[in-house]
Amino acid sequence: MVPGAACTAGAAAGRPVPPVEPLGPLPKPLAPCGWWYGIGEPPTNREIAFAARHYSLVVLNATETIALRKLKQLNPRIKVLVYKDFSSARNYPGAVDGDMDAPLLPTGIGYFRAHREHPHWFAVDTQDHRIEWNSYPKHWQMTVWDPAYQKAWSEAVTAEVVREGWDGVLADNDFSSLKYYSSAVLKGTANAAESDRLIRDGMDTFLTTAGDALRKAGKMLIPNVSESHLTAGRWSAHSRYDGAMEENFGLRDTGTGELLTFKGNEWKELRSQAALGETWLLLITHTKGAREERVGYATAALLASPHTCWSGATTRDYRNPDWSRYQDAKLGEATETANRLPSGAWDRRFTGGYVAVNPTGKPAQVTPPPGLVDIDGGGTAPATIEVASGDAVILVNPNGSPTTPTTTEPTTTPEPTTTTTAEPTTATGTTTTESTTTTTEPTTTESAPPAP
Repeated sequence: MVPGAACTAGAAAGRPVPPVEPLGPLPKPLAPCGWWYGIGEPPTNREIAFAARHYSLVVLNATETIALRKLKQLNPRIKVLVYKDFSSARNYPGAVDGDMDAPLLPTGIGYFRAHREHPHWFAVDTQDHRIEWNSYPKHWQMTVWDPAYQKAWSEAVTAEVVREGWDGVLADNDFSSLKYYSSAVLKGTANAAESDRLIRDGMDTFLTTAGDALRKAGKMLIPNVSESHLTAGRWSAHSRYDGAMEENFGLRDTGTGELLTFKGNEWKELRSQAALGETWLLLITHTKGAREERVGYATAALLASPHTCWSGATTRDYRNPDWSRYQDAKLGEATETANRLPSGAWDRRFTGGYVAVNPTGKPAQVTPPPGLVDIDGGGTAPATIEVASGDAVILVNPNGSPTTPTTTEPTTTPEPTTTTTAEPTTATGTTTTESTTTTTEPTTTESAPPAP
């Protein structure tokens, strides 16, 4: 190997000078892509076709292997993950068949396998009773802190993912408190706080065991992380493999009107992940009305990156492959980082428009670029806009076409697929399956949807 000129000059000067490696291309801060947490009902052919055209990533139940293959045929670039629950074993019909575990499970360990071979994997309370989740019958809390359970779960799930051809796993119930599911105190702990600490510490090591196993097999792990705004560093630590899911994105505190997503350290950690542009941010806003839909999409746009995907869920069990009109806004590529204004509001400019979010408890004024139109009102936006507490504004170019970015142009195409069609979501009735549980936010906030 012939040394470079810099190395030669450095050596002549008596100091080592390493060769300079070329910098990789910067990630494109694109407007949020779409994704579907499709765990509510078996998808129809029409829904599969819609998903293949519109989404960058889809999550399905383990039983939906035919849908997996259809999606891959229609869109080879789409990522399709299988739903698996970290924290429970289940014995409702579908998870079990008589006195046998079903061949394809919503969990990593079957109820009967644990019951017959490893009964100590069931968590128990101080009275040695197994802990059934209050709102979800036949969901049983497992010892997520037990290394043997962690290893068995990881081995079983990895083997299934490789065998069936999934791209990876969406692991549900990476939670930090049992209180949303049960008031029980775990055996060996003195109170609920100690029980929660045992679970949190256990999930930290569990994530490493599962993430390492899946990564070694070339597969993805994305956990559904709950209450990360309560523990600094939790989001960053638990998104370190292939990203993480926030199921209560843009949730509003009903007491103050402020947005919880911006509370604590979570917002900083979300921004840091988006800036790197290497892993997936899977964001869900439960859209009970126009405000939630607007706030959710605009807040996701503040986190624009190659892998920031947003869903405005309109059903409690995610049965519909939702698509918001904001996802047809053609925002394009961000031309700057998100800015925090003196009022506490945030804004960001794009080649095709502008977004602003006011996460505070009082109105805030923003000054958008000139010549844009309000996607909600249709008219030209004024020079100054007052954004209500816990609300947002989305402005777009009047001709609907993004302009050329004025910032440095990255040279690579991001991994998520982009779509150009603008087809509205279609709801089709199918047989309901019970396959998931989700955590909820504290009671001072808008209530998050319960899981089916």
